[in-house]
Amino acid sequence: MRIIGIIPARFASSRFPGKPLVQINGKSMIQRVYGQCIKSSALTSVFVATDDQRIFDHVNGFGGQVMMTASTHRTGTERCCEVVRNLETGNKIFDVAINIQGDEPYIQPGQIDLLASCFSDPEIEIATLIKKLDSQEEFASPNIIKVVISANQQALYFSRAQIPYVRDKKSDSWFREALFYKHIGIYAYRSVTLKQITSLKSSPLELAESLEQLRWIENGYRVFTRETNHESYSVDVPEDLLKFDKFTNE
Repeated sequence: MRIIGIIPARFASSRFPGKPLVQINGKSMIQRVYGQCIKSSALTSVFVATDDQRIFDHVNGFGGQVMMTASTHRTGTERCCEVVRNLETGNKIFDVAINIQGDEPYIQPGQIDLLASCFSDPEIEIATLIKKLDSQEEFASPNIIKVVISANQQALYFSRAQIPYVRDKKSDSWFREALFYKHIGIYAYRSVTLKQITSLKSSPLELAESLEQLRWIENGYRVFTRETNHESYSVDVPEDLLKFDKFTNE
């Protein structure tokens, strides 16, 4: 099975412009993400997908594979789809594409391998990672996406709200009463499915929660999950860079 890892990278960010090029322990963030991805034993190839010449030139400069993509994409999923389509025109066919967040400089290669392993099951079209919630603070935050899963690890719903609801208990005690999962924002899709979901119109649940995966679920696509024990450390604002002081300069 041929699996491509794609790292969408935009320079324009309202909260942190130029984020992919920021230095973290002596390397740019995008170079660190790329370096972690190429350690994955599951990936046949890794590409950065960008709409910015500065990022394109930087990735070329450190020897990475990079593709210029349209500036009109609404999501990283759409940017990944353009990469898959463009490569297919050159007869480079991939069975599965993994959309890897460009703001997690120390993503674990094992997480990528775990997600890729889902596709040994021919029934799986889309997969993502989840992790047990570790704190009440995370549970209460609308920026931490919660997910409810079925017995066979299919995602039933994603939400910014505290789900599932625990009846007859005060909300500040829910975290001690039940098992809760958060979503880790790495997606994998069969290439044919990727093309299908990027043609879908925005859906009511997606617009309400501002979560694109709800569009897929509303349209009947099944999203399966695998649980990881690795914590993800992402960069949303400049202050988030402080969390990487504890990492060694690899």
